[in-house]
Amino acid sequence: MAHTEYTPPKVWTWDQESGGRFANINRPIAGPTHDKELQVGKHPIQLYSLATPNGVKVTIMLEELLAAGHSGAEYDAWLINIQDGNQFGSGYVDLNPNSKIPVMADHSTDPVTRVFESGSILVYLANKFGAFLPEDHKGRTEAMNWLFWQMGSAPYLGGGFGHFYAYAPFKMEYPINRFAMEVKRQMDVLDRHLADSEYMAGSEYSIADMAIMPWYGSMAKGILYEAAEFLSVHEYKNVIRWTDTLMERPAVQRGQMVNRVWGELHRQLPERHDASDFETKTMDKLQSDAS
Repeated sequence: MAHTEYTPPKVWTWDQESGGRFANINRPIAGPTHDKELQVGKHPIQLYSLATPNGVKVTIMLEELLAAGHSGAEYDAWLINIQDGNQFGSGYVDLNPNSKIPVMADHSTDPVTRVFESGSILVYLANKFGAFLPEDHKGRTEAMNWLFWQMGSAPYLGGGFGHFYAYAPFKMEYPINRFAMEVKRQMDVLDRHLADSEYMAGSEYSIADMAIMPWYGSMAKGILYEAAEFLSVHEYKNVIRWTDTLMERPAVQRGQMVNRVWGELHRQLPERHDASDFETKTMDKLQSDAS
């Protein structure tokens, strides 16, 4: 294997010119870089996010709660552009000291409750509304098993494979091979489980499905990192079947649009402040198709 040997220095120092897609925002220290208060809308739930897989988990959950009749889940979704460093504003860091998306503020409590980390937000909402988390001991535990599996495995999929395959300044054989192997193992874990299970926790749709699908379902459908052929994702037929089932749900379709600022225009809803916002996008699509 051809490679250039790297000898680590005795003490690591931060090289701001290290390259890669996110080099301009990555840094080894926490805290805000600038003063900026967050906007607050009219609804109980305030979400600050971007339609990455982690962000989509939460907007799908909120749209599913509303579709199920939980009016208290009405929310404002504010766009956080991570490429511009919006996540390092002082107001954002107050809610999420880790400066990652998404973060949620529940204004129905006194004082306001901050919730950061996408898995924590899903559990918080499931408990708050008593929905999308099985009530029986076995089903609830199984849903939590898979939720934590996703939270622990996605860094390999996104931070590992995605970075070295799609975002690094140049292609390196060793890390791509290492992470490709692990991603395919994870996809096989999921595919074997879904061979005998309709949803992640059995017969009941849950927050585990909402957490896993934006990452692994998108990978199986060839959406993430343009790596479908490289990873032979067509092999994971059970993952594809499960993903197709979830993507047919109207709430999932709406959730995937929120805080999205790329792709087809009719699938983008940079900010969401009312259910009627989706109707406007539908009308735009119909007018576009007719012209």
